[in-house]
Amino acid sequence: QVQLVESGGGLVQDGDSLRLSCAASGRAFSTHTMAWFRQALGKEREFVAGIRWSSGRTDYRDSVKGRFTISRDNAKNTMYLQMNSLEPEDTAVYYCAAKYGSYISSRYAEYDYWGQGTQVTVSS
Repeated sequence: QVQLVESGGGLVQDGDSLRLSCAASGRAFSTHTMAWFRQALGKEREFVAGIRWSSGRTDYRDSVKGRFTISRDNAKNTMYLQMNSLEPEDTAVYYCAAKYGSYISSRYAEYDYWGQGTQVTVSS
């Protein structure tokens, strides 16, 4: 079992920055891939960014490339999402997710574990 707890959401203005954290506990993560998804009101959950825990290889959705950075701290078993130049369109509940294996999938159905979510609201 893997437990994931997100933190760091909040209300910010257009152009501001936020850093989300995902603290992971449970099984070892060397063979896992972790990711951030988001879900806006009335919309489907979408992939934001993913990272292979062992190698640190990353992947992003096009709309956040150059603005968001995913990273992890092996010693703390924590994943981060640094979000810069936030836009109102980034407003959503952000979820941390984990899956077995090294493939960074953008499909939420392929992830085995989820956090409870943290709200990010960007006002214009």
